[in-house]
Amino acid sequence: MNRSEIYHCPHCGRVVYVIEAGHGSLTCCGHAMNLLKGGEIDGATEKHVPVIEKIETGYKIMVGSVAHPMTEAHYISFIELIVDGTSYHSQLLQPTDKAEAIFHVPHGKHVVAREYCNLHGLWQAEL
Repeated sequence: MNRSEIYHCPHCGRVVYVIEAGHGSLTCCGHAMNLLKGGEIDGATEKHVPVIEKIETGYKIMVGSVAHPMTEAHYISFIELIVDGTSYHSQLLQPTDKAEAIFHVPHGKHVVAREYCNLHGLWQAEL
């Protein structure tokens, strides 16, 4: 396992974020968890691919070029920003929140935004 990998249990839906790299594997419900990669699950790209906007104080991340629905049945649970592979920031969301986050961080050369939709999995974009 590597730092910042995200795993999903196909049986109960649990999502695990790796904070520290380590050996071994993750299991849940008696089965191996699946490593998620951005955009591998079918879903409307215009509602899932993060849009990264560079602002004076950091970055604004919006989920999709068309607003993603935020309901109890279909929502974004978190948005993450990775700057230059060393600076990690995340915002947890509730179904009642807007599908966006503002991160007040120094600008970097390589920026990655990821978000997790409870129905359509992990999505990412780079700047």
